[in-house]
Amino acid sequence: MSREEMDVLGWDSCDIILVTGDAYIDHPSFGMAIIGRMLEAQGFRVGIIAQPNWHSKDDFMKLGEPNLFFGVTAGNMDSMINRYTAERRMRHDDAYTPNDEGGKRPDRAVTVYTQRCKEAYKNIPVIIGGIEASLRRIAHYDYWSDKVRRSVLFDAKADLLIYGNAERPLIEIAHRIANGDDVKTITDVRGSAFITKQALPGWHGIDSRSIDKPGKIEPIPSPYQDMTANCSDEKSAIDDTADITVTPQSVSMVDFSATKLQNKSWADKKKPWLTTYINLPTYEQVKDNKVLYAHASRIFHQEVNPTSAKPLVQKHGDRIIWLNPPAKPLSESEMDGVFGLPYQRVPHPSYGDAKIPAYDMIKTSINIMRGCFGGCTFCSITEHEGRIIQSRSEDSIIQEIEDIQAKVPGFTGVISDLGGPTANMYKLNCKSEKAEATCRKPSCVWPTICGHLDTDHTPTINLYRRARKIKGIKKILIASGVRYDLAIENPEYIKELASHHVGGYLKIAPEHTEEGPLNSMMKPGMGSYNKFKEMFEHYSKLAGKKQYLIPYFISAHPGTTDNDMINLALWLKDNDFKLDQVQNFYPSPLASATTLYHTEINALKNVKKTSDSVVVPKGTIKRRLHKAILRYHDPANWPLLREAFTKMGLARKLIGTAPGCLIPHETHAEKSQQHYKNNGKGKNNALGNKTSPGQKRSFTKKPATNGKQGLTRFSANQFNDRKPTAQRKSR
Repeated sequence: MSREEMDVLGWDSCDIILVTGDAYIDHPSFGMAIIGRMLEAQGFRVGIIAQPNWHSKDDFMKLGEPNLFFGVTAGNMDSMINRYTAERRMRHDDAYTPNDEGGKRPDRAVTVYTQRCKEAYKNIPVIIGGIEASLRRIAHYDYWSDKVRRSVLFDAKADLLIYGNAERPLIEIAHRIANGDDVKTITDVRGSAFITKQALPGWHGIDSRSIDKPGKIEPIPSPYQDMTANCSDEKSAIDDTADITVTPQSVSMVDFSATKLQNKSWADKKKPWLTTYINLPTYEQVKDNKVLYAHASRIFHQEVNPTSAKPLVQKHGDRIIWLNPPAKPLSESEMDGVFGLPYQRVPHPSYGDAKIPAYDMIKTSINIMRGCFGGCTFCSITEHEGRIIQSRSEDSIIQEIEDIQAKVPGFTGVISDLGGPTANMYKLNCKSEKAEATCRKPSCVWPTICGHLDTDHTPTINLYRRARKIKGIKKILIASGVRYDLAIENPEYIKELASHHVGGYLKIAPEHTEEGPLNSMMKPGMGSYNKFKEMFEHYSKLAGKKQYLIPYFISAHPGTTDNDMINLALWLKDNDFKLDQVQNFYPSPLASATTLYHTEINALKNVKKTSDSVVVPKGTIKRRLHKAILRYHDPANWPLLREAFTKMGLARKLIGTAPGCLIPHETHAEKSQQHYKNNGKGKNNALGNKTSPGQKRSFTKKPATNGKQGLTRFSANQFNDRKPTAQRKSR
């Protein structure tokens, strides 16, 4: 972090300098701490530059020139999501900064930091990674500029990009650079991307740049033929005896297989992914053609299997970005090694007594696994961490609880979470590793739970029970989201959860109640929610506890109509829920739902020129309306809702005091309040005179007294000027 610390350590220089947009917190919930400790365990001298002043190169030079390379990340969050709300308003706080202070990182931090590193030391390689780089690895729709942007590699001008959890690829790259390899020659590391002029030698491509003329695709060999367990014949794809915290793990694209169960003739079968890459539609094509953008997105989301994914190639002008297949997942022992490194579990001492909200939130929480096979379209976890669940051992997790007891100041005996991307996917994997090797499904639980998925929650239950028996531990809470469609397959899990691990309220995320938006989200129907609710309430009652579910919902998600939002609001009213906070859909880069938002094409199915269109709530007015419908109980939203319901022809049904109505009629008090908001125009003004909208009255002289104030704006003899009607003539 400083030259003084280097002097204390006896370092004259750093081998690797990591630059991050977050304050440095030495805790395994923060990516920079994991990467720094991992590289340190490999014998490298690692420096950290946290939240540098990006307006000049000076802060990027304070640790001197690194011997090997700069590693750059925006931090635990995408810098644009960190700095802007879903309505594109700038935030004035930052949970990853001391004292919650905003403005300590730039927009598109990866690009800005990389350019400053290059300005500081022109010839030093820069490797970018983290969530921001990971989600911008190919051409992508950018919500904040409302256009398709190039891969971040082109804008940042970095030498390499590492996507996903970076331990395995980064360790290999670091050792190869240390051994004298030119960074430009490192093109075969899984989980990495680079810019080149042409395809690598020895590879042939499938042309997918047109949806009308697909290239020839070699059939994938069936994983169900001639299968036997053959662990002893071939080396495991993941060597459980090799600790990546001690020895570098060389990764070979050709030799990798994620399964220990091999086909008898596996070596003789065709494996097209070993020599074949896919040509995605070019940046120039997807920038202007939404159909081709949707097509490219669908291909991208199908090529995520670490065993059989093919490299992806996308042309940008006269150069291409080459995206290697994902890195192979870590084994249990390797996960234990990562989380068993000597973290201090506190912010860097240079921050003094300053509060860092993100740290306060997670300082007593524990990650027990990585990855998610849920496939929710609005979430980017799968694009970053992958579908395969990587779990730690029970012993490793128990050791971390004891570590928290020893190191965290003011620990009260309460563990705030045992979880990860999802609370209850710990040690859940495909029962058929052979089928898993070639699976291309985006979700293992939608539209129904896959028959190959192991849904046994026994390992999670055993972990909970062992953890809560540790001496000095008062409570183990579960704060990560519970996947309730999986939980209802295991009543014993719900019993354990409700009896011991809920502090009165349990947060779950049905996200919506209507079929249209749920299908666009790839979320289960409300039947699963209702069943979980019934079981949760039953076991809470048996435990003698009054506990409640707090459901989370998304407004303005692609596929959502006004009527869908109204039906959701009616469901909330029927179930007596009043939402304090509502999250409008936030289109994050590369998420499937972002493709739906941008293209308005259903890219969850095969994309054609005649593909189904998707209803997308766009624009500030529509998005505010959908959010307001969910907060129908807030009086501030009533004027907007009355106007909208009237235009929809639903005023009689939804406005009033009947049980099925969402909002009341306008009251006299509201009319008076509206009068003052309109500065008296169109209503009785403060002087008791009526004015019409747009009519200007002069009060520089005393108002005429020959009129009847407060009654009319017409002249005093208005009735005398009226022409007699036919009826009067007859009199």
